[in-house]
Amino acid sequence: MAIAATIPSAQFGGLRPAECQGLVKKSVEPILKTENLWKLYRAGKVEVPALRGVNFAVQPGESVAVMGPSGCGKSTLLYVIGGLASASRGTVLVDGNDLAEMSDAERTKLRRSKIGFVFQRFNLLPTMTAKGNIAIAQYIHGDGFDPHRFAVVTKLLGLEGRLNHKPSEMSGGEQQRVAIARAIINEPKILLADEPTGNLDTKNSDVVLEMLRQLNKELGQTIVMITHNPEAVTYFDRVVHMRDGVIVDGIPAD
Repeated sequence: MAIAATIPSAQFGGLRPAECQGLVKKSVEPILKTENLWKLYRAGKVEVPALRGVNFAVQPGESVAVMGPSGCGKSTLLYVIGGLASASRGTVLVDGNDLAEMSDAERTKLRRSKIGFVFQRFNLLPTMTAKGNIAIAQYIHGDGFDPHRFAVVTKLLGLEGRLNHKPSEMSGGEQQRVAIARAIINEPKILLADEPTGNLDTKNSDVVLEMLRQLNKELGQTIVMITHNPEAVTYFDRVVHMRDGVIVDGIPAD
């Protein structure tokens, strides 16, 4: 007799054992997926492939580091999956949405509602305080200022004592944490980070990486980070290596 059949249905929330087995077998769809993804750039009459048939998937709540040497295509991959650049061919699915089938306006709306970006350069508004730089993202999103979400994010990122300071009055690590707060303040389903520690010293790099890990573990934030820093990968669930426009493997982080 199957084990499930010996347990009262009440223990399964009122479902019959057969229905429960169906729920257990149901797999979670990736929140981000590419299939045979190509990106070609033209140099004169020559086509140069930056991505060559990339197959890549990220599950909801997963943190993935993409590593590789300069010119391997990792930043191009981030721009394409983030809808900042179009694929030459292949499929990009973001939360079930096929980017190739969307207009520019639809992709812009999707980015605004589902994706947060963090770049190597902080891109903060120099005349605004940390609070203003974060809050403006909420107003642009259209929902207005949410004090509860603001308090949760700034506390988690250790910014409570720096909110009234302008970028010129903050360290590089603090500025990057403000940029991360701005990226996640509207609860995007995916956070894409392109070399977020590239301009930071070792101490500040470790602080920012630990903050990203906390966002993933405590808030369930899905994160894809591009890096060439081998020490950064220890903060992530999975490491993917790229070379010459292709993914060469995917291994669990130590």
